[in-house]
Amino acid sequence: MTAVPDQITTLAEERQVARANKDFVRSDELREQIFQSGWLIKDTPEGYALTEAPPFVITAHLGACADQYANSVTGSTVVLVIVDGWPEDVYTSLSALLNFAPSHVRVLVMDCGNIDGAGVVVHELAKVHSNLIEFHFAQTLPELGWANVVNAAVTVSASEYFAVMDLSTIWEGDALTPLIGVFADQQVAMTGWRAVNVDVSQEWREFTAATAGSVDAILGYFLVVRTTVAREIGPDPKAKFYRNADMEWSLAIRAAGYEVVIPQGELPLRQERHHGYHDSEPDYREKQSKKTYDRLLQKFRKSPEILHKGKDHDN
Repeated sequence: MTAVPDQITTLAEERQVARANKDFVRSDELREQIFQSGWLIKDTPEGYALTEAPPFVITAHLGACADQYANSVTGSTVVLVIVDGWPEDVYTSLSALLNFAPSHVRVLVMDCGNIDGAGVVVHELAKVHSNLIEFHFAQTLPELGWANVVNAAVTVSASEYFAVMDLSTIWEGDALTPLIGVFADQQVAMTGWRAVNVDVSQEWREFTAATAGSVDAILGYFLVVRTTVAREIGPDPKAKFYRNADMEWSLAIRAAGYEVVIPQGELPLRQERHHGYHDSEPDYREKQSKKTYDRLLQKFRKSPEILHKGKDHDN
């Protein structure tokens, strides 16, 4: 680890004084000066922490990304992968996706915080894969919010279809083409790998695994939506954590009169350890998941007519 130069420490200490005096203009100027010198400063309960700036451009915030790069990512389908750590998973999942995705696909990676150097892995892959587009943010995913990242990615995407994929999902072949086929039905707005149906007999407190055809909700391991619909009906910005937010998004799309469908047959995908769930901070995970589920119930439980009408529906 490189030692922090004395001049950087001096600037950091001066910034602490500026913050204590509530001189936030000067504080921001010093932060930028530190950054231009190749270092990042992060406020901590103990004061501050300094780390070397990574070898890539950091976008100031999601709003700047959406404003400056609107409609800049072309391709018939844009696949969003949100990165918030787990560098080995990043390499494995992205490498498989880049290997098997059709040439017209663009892989859009939103790196949140360069946790454990995961953003550096993304940057190295982007050097050798022209269809990988990278955005890096200093903030972590809990600070940015899952839905806000998805909605920003939709804004920068100029594609017919928009997909979201979790790092636990590994491609073993072309998993996209069979999914795109379901959009031949113009009423279909969303599809994906795995899906669930609401168990209305349990007051919407449980979901059951869905079979092929019309379903209530697609899970976020790998889902695809028409980009025009994603612009019209994105995930709720209040959803900071992904869990239940994928189902809330699906039900919102159904409530707007669109169909949500999964195709027949198995897709060439497998799932590895889902770190985003199993290794997230438990209190944060459960609190945010409950908030989203309570909001889902409030929005949709009184409208069972939005659910699919298949024979396997629990009612």
